[in-house]
Amino acid sequence: MNAPSESLKKYRMFIGGEWLDSASGEHFPSDNPYTAKPWALIPRGNATDAARAVEAAHRAFTSGEWPKLNASKRGALLRKLGDLITENSKALAETEVRDNGKLYAEMSAQTAYMAQWYYYFGGLADKIEGAVIPIDKPDTFNFTRHEPLGVVAMIIPWNSPLLLLAWKLAPALAAGNTVVIKPSEYTSASALEFMKLIEQAGFPPGVVNVVTGFGAEVGTPLVDHPKVAKVAFTGSDATGQRIYEAAAKGLKRVSMELGGKSPNIVFDDAQLDNAVKGVISGIFAATGQTCIAGSRLLVQQSIHDQFVEKLVTLAKTAKMGNPMSLDTQVGPVTNLPQFEKILNYIDIAKGEGATTVLGGARAARPECGSGWFVEPTIFTDVNNAMRIAQEEVFGPVLSVIPFHDEQEALAIGNDVVFGLAAGVWTQNMRRAFTMAEKLQAGTVWVNTYRAVSYLSPFGGYKRSGIGRESGQDMIYEYLQTKSVWISTATEVPNPFIMR
Repeated sequence: MNAPSESLKKYRMFIGGEWLDSASGEHFPSDNPYTAKPWALIPRGNATDAARAVEAAHRAFTSGEWPKLNASKRGALLRKLGDLITENSKALAETEVRDNGKLYAEMSAQTAYMAQWYYYFGGLADKIEGAVIPIDKPDTFNFTRHEPLGVVAMIIPWNSPLLLLAWKLAPALAAGNTVVIKPSEYTSASALEFMKLIEQAGFPPGVVNVVTGFGAEVGTPLVDHPKVAKVAFTGSDATGQRIYEAAAKGLKRVSMELGGKSPNIVFDDAQLDNAVKGVISGIFAATGQTCIAGSRLLVQQSIHDQFVEKLVTLAKTAKMGNPMSLDTQVGPVTNLPQFEKILNYIDIAKGEGATTVLGGARAARPECGSGWFVEPTIFTDVNNAMRIAQEEVFGPVLSVIPFHDEQEALAIGNDVVFGLAAGVWTQNMRRAFTMAEKLQAGTVWVNTYRAVSYLSPFGGYKRSGIGRESGQDMIYEYLQTKSVWISTATEVPNPFIMR
């Protein structure tokens, strides 16, 4: 662990509306993936800090200003936060680039766009209505109301921290909950910077809290805390399973967006140049560090060789280097363990008999310096039983698998434990609708890839998750329904018989 240095930016946690050091007083370094050197010091929280944050959130939920605010006023706070995000989007993007190595060209657009989640759910806050039930009992009035859950623990990943936080935080606050955020230990800085906007927007103390640190030291105590009502998590399926098991002990609600091994399926009637761009977007954008990565390319046998040649030709032109440069197209891997994991999977693929037609190694280009760069990599001669086709690599590594017809494409596409997303490239509308219906995935893109919106639900089938994020109905993930019965009878009927 690095000792504090004057040259490194030193952060504090945000708990109960205050900026605090960790209970231990310890920090750990956050590395810049482009330089492979630390640039900031993050508080190393522990169970004491997690408990402080949950208690602050619980107090804010049960007393003080927050529960006194009506839904319209909560919505106004969220819309004000959206304005502040818009004003500060470039600064937030710069922090994310420094912390996770993603392209500034993408992150600046992403941080600006994420304001829409706060506008949308801010507008939705006072439009959640109960119902009057035409109940079948005489002299009885029955209605429902939707109420917040309480304290929500949010555990967010390192690949797009602020955007994926917005997907959870905006509806949770609109519903009236309070929140404790645990960002990834690899990318905590942007969440802490974001808390400055929470302060400026005027959210009461304790409504939103951030505790930083490692999973076992902060994440586990958060999930286990008896005053946490729900856990919202984005990350790997293995970690998600452990969180799910721990949350079950307390009968807590969970929503999870987990891993993927998404098929990007190209038929022989597709517009090939567009499909090539879609495949590139699906696997090499964001350096492949996205849960929706189209890491399995399924190509119809009749165009296999032609398509792979076009794909390799375009992929070779990808410009690597400084993620802050607007013309950079492939940036570094976010952290050293992930960098080593990707290189290990490349070795596994070679050992399984896959053929390397592009990349297959650490990038040694001068413009990559000492950063954690992996060359965009394409393997052919892959069958779907190989580990490289079944396991999530989370990097710029593509497996090409041929198929003969729709039935085989569906069989291969669905033959995986994940079900987050899928892409289909065809000009045949019957085929487009058929594939969209039969692919086991929470999102299916036809003739496009990697598009998301605050208006459309997002989530996975199978081991890719539980619940949905974004879209109007998603706010109910953060609400519980109460049924209220009012008798208008003039006298109580037989008390020994259920009404």
